[in-house]
Amino acid sequence: MKLSQIICLTPVYNDWESLSVLISDIEKEAQANKNYRFKVIAINDGSTESQQTDIVRSDSVDVEIVDLKINIGHQRAIAVGLQYILNEKIELLDKSNVDGHVVVMDGDGEDKPSDIIPMVQESNRKIVFAKRVKRSEGIGFKTGYFFYKCIFKVLTGKSINFGNFSAIPFSLLGQVTILPNLWNHYASSISESKLPLTTLATERGDRYAGKSKMNTANLIIHGFSSISIYFDVLCFRVLKFSFILMFFCALLIGYVLYNKLFTGNAIPGWASSLVLIVFSIVIQLFSVTFIILLLQLSSRKIINPPNHEIYKKFLN
Repeated sequence: MKLSQIICLTPVYNDWESLSVLISDIEKEAQANKNYRFKVIAINDGSTESQQTDIVRSDSVDVEIVDLKINIGHQRAIAVGLQYILNEKIELLDKSNVDGHVVVMDGDGEDKPSDIIPMVQESNRKIVFAKRVKRSEGIGFKTGYFFYKCIFKVLTGKSINFGNFSAIPFSLLGQVTILPNLWNHYASSISESKLPLTTLATERGDRYAGKSKMNTANLIIHGFSSISIYFDVLCFRVLKFSFILMFFCALLIGYVLYNKLFTGNAIPGWASSLVLIVFSIVIQLFSVTFIILLLQLSSRKIINPPNHEIYKKFLN
């Protein structure tokens, strides 16, 4: 009987204890699902703590630690891992006939191994992202995440309700690894692409051990990185908003002039000055955004060929 391959990819930074528990939980899934062959590839993202190889070993699941030269961050570690798997773990001749998935997940327990099989089964040649229906974080994080989603919607016109936890069919991995924005933000780069994707409702798990290495500043940077993927769309929406403001300012200027010249209605002296000031600010916003958008579109004439072997420069 042909076994379906599942390669679990997880970045690790000084969190070996959590990785050990994750591997143990993946072992349980492997034992309960004999039709799947599991492998864990942990990307050691320049950890300052020495590897605890005695606690990340497994008798039933193949575990591989890939060391990077320096810390390059969570998102780039995922990009390196995907390219590494594509080039060194999957046959290159005909990926469409290779049966398997790469499951991208955090190693701290918040992405539950029990969701792996349902995500793989939901795939049907699509990338499946875990959509959170219940979160385990505190009220502060939930509030910040709510405002982040609102800002994302306003600036990009799109909704995003998933993170890194996902299952990629082997047949689509080659297309994922050459996405130009993959190195900036994994989830948004796929969402912005034309690749087929779907979501599966899941609940976020509790952290295995220790505290998250992601502080508030990093979370904010991570959030704006996801928005930056849609830079062209963002500029267009700012231009559209500026144009609407200019239209209303023009109406207000016309209203002020009409009342001043053709009626006896009293108009405050500061009214016309305030409208003109607002109008000039909006024009400046429109002009700057328009120039930035043109420069961004002009940069497209510089063609950077897809490269799915950049990962080699980061391996230790």
